[in-house]
Amino acid sequence: MKNATLSATTVAALNGMPAGLAEAADYKKIPFTLTYDGAISKNEVGKVNIHPVSYKLNGLDISANVYTPANYDKTKKYAAIVIAHPNGGVKEQTAGLYAQRLAENGYITITADAAYQGASGGTPRSVDKPANRIEDIHGMADFISQYAGADATRLGLLGICGGGGYALGAAKSDKRFKAVATLSMFNSGRVRRNGYVDSQVATIQQRLKQASDARAQEASGGEILYSGDANLTDAQIAKLPFELYRQGYEYYWKTHAHPGSTFKYTTSSLIDLMGWDATDQIELIEQPLLMIAGSKADSLYLSEDAFKKATGTKTKELYKIEGASHIETYWVPKYVNAALAKLVPFFDKLN
Repeated sequence: MKNATLSATTVAALNGMPAGLAEAADYKKIPFTLTYDGAISKNEVGKVNIHPVSYKLNGLDISANVYTPANYDKTKKYAAIVIAHPNGGVKEQTAGLYAQRLAENGYITITADAAYQGASGGTPRSVDKPANRIEDIHGMADFISQYAGADATRLGLLGICGGGGYALGAAKSDKRFKAVATLSMFNSGRVRRNGYVDSQVATIQQRLKQASDARAQEASGGEILYSGDANLTDAQIAKLPFELYRQGYEYYWKTHAHPGSTFKYTTSSLIDLMGWDATDQIELIEQPLLMIAGSKADSLYLSEDAFKKATGTKTKELYKIEGASHIETYWVPKYVNAALAKLVPFFDKLN
């Protein structure tokens, strides 16, 4: 691990999954480098297809995948869904799984690597700032609204983990989104500021000083410092304090690993992250809101807090998937199916 000791700050970037499970799809064996089971390996007529695309956003090249439903006809109109990936994740992991499954239910879907992350452009690498991540969501909406067959008047938004917090941020002001859903929402600002489960409140000022020093070093042309970058043994992983962290290493480093996915982010990003919160002005969300989280997830408190504060919408639901932890909602078939059983009828109201 670089430039830090192992702490909740280091691993707050992580997400989760049970250990000892079989490998998922091997990205090296699939042309589209998808990591999830049941991933599309080739495009076939009459089936859900995947279309790698790229577009410019504020001068940066953004790498995205568009999924089109079976028997897609570009002369027809389909509701479209923008999907924001988790912190540290890329479009080929759980965001791709949900994009594909929603396309199977008749939607055009898009998921893109965040700017400065994955296969998208931007330097320094692994910048993770809320303004950037929210702009990524606006950019996906820009692109998919002009895609052949997409009905820009029927646009939905799904954010997963950190992407869920940023989806809330985007939906406050972007009223192109007619329905907003989150899965295992992770409020990156609160966690980077207070620590996971508010376990680091006593060190906020110290960590802000570290972030400020890191930015000053960058500005002077010095080495770019990173947080969240750790290389742990299995024994060290087993001793991590929260299930979210333990499962995160399994998912991102082992069973669903992808070369574009990384835990690390620039330490200077914490200046922006720690001063932001997904629930700030959340009452501006007036669109229907569906929040989904595992009943056993140690991140559940983040969804519960945001849901309580989302007072601007008349239509909202917090759905708990019984028995699921945070990352199990990413890939475990019965939990993915449970999530989709709520998401599909929710987004069907766009039709």
